[in-house]
Amino acid sequence: MSKEKAQARREHLARMRAEQKRKERRASLLMWGVGGLVIVVLVGLVGFYIVNDQSQKSLDDVKTFAYKGSEHTWDKVAYKETPPAGGPHNYYWQNCGIYDQPIHNEHGVHSLEHGAVWITYRSDLPKADVDKLKTLASSDFMLLSPYEGLKADVVVSSWNHQLALNGADDPRLPAYIKKYKQNPTFTPEFGAACDRGVGTTAGQQPLPTPDPELDTHAEVSAVPTPQPSTEPSTEPSTGSSTEPSAAPSPSAS
Repeated sequence: MSKEKAQARREHLARMRAEQKRKERRASLLMWGVGGLVIVVLVGLVGFYIVNDQSQKSLDDVKTFAYKGSEHTWDKVAYKETPPAGGPHNYYWQNCGIYDQPIHNEHGVHSLEHGAVWITYRSDLPKADVDKLKTLASSDFMLLSPYEGLKADVVVSSWNHQLALNGADDPRLPAYIKKYKQNPTFTPEFGAACDRGVGTTAGQQPLPTPDPELDTHAEVSAVPTPQPSTEPSTEPSTGSSTEPSAAPSPSAS
């Protein structure tokens, strides 16, 4: 009888061990299954974030043009794009910086030729959005000004490139600046200055009249010589030899 009890006890213990092993296997499978599911979900979320982020910053909508550089003129130019992204331009470039009033297209385009990025915005854009644009435009080789007739809240331009944006928070704006500002591939006069030019707005001063030192066909008796800029300068101009080294001073009126 004791042998039967002992045998029964051994069989009972074996069944208990087997059941315990089955429970451990189920727990292990469940743990790995849940862990694997969590990993799959995390990978999916990260992948979605990356794809979505790249999509939001995509520059596929950038329009391109084929304007040649170094085409200077004293005349007012009728540009095809609003704002312009290249073409003939005034001998004087616009000093890079932030302007609260519109500037002359002909000066702005010349700055683009030197590698600047020009951010333009509708005059009715909320002040908070304008302040965000000012922060982005506070670095070198950046132009910011309001612009009448824009088809979008904000338009960013560089030489032969332009992108309409949804607003100041559009994530494509920093991406555009990073790619196109002072890009030697797209800049006709890479290394040229973006200061010591014109620092006034269109309402403060008209387009400069011809300078006989720059245009040999001009009437000497009808053209005043530009006066040296009052802005301090620590580096020589690296622009074209046909360009002025100083801006015309604003009129007294």
